[in-house]
Amino acid sequence: MKIRFFVAVALTLATLRASSFGQNLSEAELSSAEQALKVIQPDAIRAHMRFLSDDLLEGRGSGTRGYQIAAHYVATELESIGLQPMGLNHTWFQPVPLRKIELLREQSWFALGDQQQEMRMVDGEDYMLLGRPVSEDVSVEAPIVFVGFGVTAPEFQYDDYAGIDVHGKIVAWLWGGPAPFPSTQRAYYSDRWVKARNAVAHGAVGMIVLMLPEDQKRAPWNWLVPQLKAPSMRWLDNKGMPSDSFPELRGIALLSQKGAELLFRGAPKSLDETFAAARSSRSQPFALPIKAKIHTVTRLTSIESPNIIAGLRGSDPKLRDQYVVYTAHVDHLGLCAPSEGDKVCHGALDNASGVSCVLEVARAFASLLQRPRRSILFVFVTGEEKGLLGSDYFAHYPTVPREQIVANINIDGAPGILFPLKDIVPLGAEHSSLSEDVRRAASRLGYEISPDPMPEEVFFIRSDQYSFVRQGVPAVFISDGAKSTDPKQDGEAILKSWLTSNYHTPKDNMDQPFDFESAAKAARLNFLVGFEVAEQAARPTWNAGDFFGQKFAQRPAVTGVGER
Repeated sequence: MKIRFFVAVALTLATLRASSFGQNLSEAELSSAEQALKVIQPDAIRAHMRFLSDDLLEGRGSGTRGYQIAAHYVATELESIGLQPMGLNHTWFQPVPLRKIELLREQSWFALGDQQQEMRMVDGEDYMLLGRPVSEDVSVEAPIVFVGFGVTAPEFQYDDYAGIDVHGKIVAWLWGGPAPFPSTQRAYYSDRWVKARNAVAHGAVGMIVLMLPEDQKRAPWNWLVPQLKAPSMRWLDNKGMPSDSFPELRGIALLSQKGAELLFRGAPKSLDETFAAARSSRSQPFALPIKAKIHTVTRLTSIESPNIIAGLRGSDPKLRDQYVVYTAHVDHLGLCAPSEGDKVCHGALDNASGVSCVLEVARAFASLLQRPRRSILFVFVTGEEKGLLGSDYFAHYPTVPREQIVANINIDGAPGILFPLKDIVPLGAEHSSLSEDVRRAASRLGYEISPDPMPEEVFFIRSDQYSFVRQGVPAVFISDGAKSTDPKQDGEAILKSWLTSNYHTPKDNMDQPFDFESAAKAARLNFLVGFEVAEQAARPTWNAGDFFGQKFAQRPAVTGVGER
């Protein structure tokens, strides 16, 4: 194992000068980068992961004692590396105020009815309700209109609301987005908050979410229910208002296959016909001959959970006030539904592995003989599993000037940790000049670059880089490709098996067959991408006419920063 590791390092260093990477760097800078690559070691990644996923941390749920232990472990490691605390008041921490939202299921209910009868649905079997982040006791009764995927995308000449009036009505829509959309745009329009905003803009008063049969295979109902039973959360702004809240929507329900069949009794189209139209991406709004009644009772409490933030000051007087930001989420699900007697959702891969990689990337940057021209910020966030809360809070209230954040590199699940990785999927890079930085770094380390092999999973909106994109910052999340360098291992099959068997269960523990050398190599890749961005004279830019650049980067610059 050790021999293979040093051979790989030697080959990496040999290609450094031969590649286009760092072509404008001095010999001293090249030498410094070469030495930094050696710092990232498989054993260190394994050691961090072993601690962070231990039973004693009880799954690192946001706001829990286990999360606090993890946060202090990360801060201690950052201090040992010699980095600068960049949280509030010159500490390592940025407290994130959260609202905990607990649905009181025994007091809440969902019913369907027409003029003749009303049918109470079965909680946990036919439907699951979402707690409301603002009102503790709220009801809605209204007709239902089916609106396809609930998407309005003028740039793709697609509108699920075309020709239908949903004002004062409950809209029912399908999870996901139209398959012909490009991967990241499909992810954007699959975002439930984008759909919620669209529903409110059209005058809807509630939402019902349905799933295609293929989505139910990837996310089975019996897997979803225990996760939906767990309390949800929102971060609170300076006025105490919860993020991404739509008080106009007075009830939100997710239906099982059985619940969807009950909903479509007597509908103008059968459920199968509706699914077929969705697969062909035909806009298909129509009214259902039925009303829904939703009564939601919620317990709202306030908690706090910190981001952990450290920085490395840049060396260039003209560029050191600009920041390349690395992120990884520290939290996981906490205690969860037992599996084989284990009730701890350890989150070893998700995301103790990503935290471990960013810690080692930080160690590599700190070891540089000459610091990079731009400053580097390492932000370890809370609440990712509750909706990207910690990263979204930081992106709204950064502890450095937001307009000085030039790029985000996010690690969520160490790429390559399940098998020796041959190709990578740099989600989001194609929208900005970061694509070229990733291409050069990947070429240096011998990675191929592939398109998203599973666009239906909408990974682009499911991790923390998306919080930065929403604030106009170019970002990349380098994810696993489906190819293995070992012909005996089917990378795609391994990934899909992990997602259906271990993801968000107690089985995501240190007993899995991890490839730490492969993970270390991918951590080096993430280091090299950030190193190049930090050294370039020009800051990263959105591509001309880019979808996300136009949607999010045209906002006025924000000059305020979080209190330090």
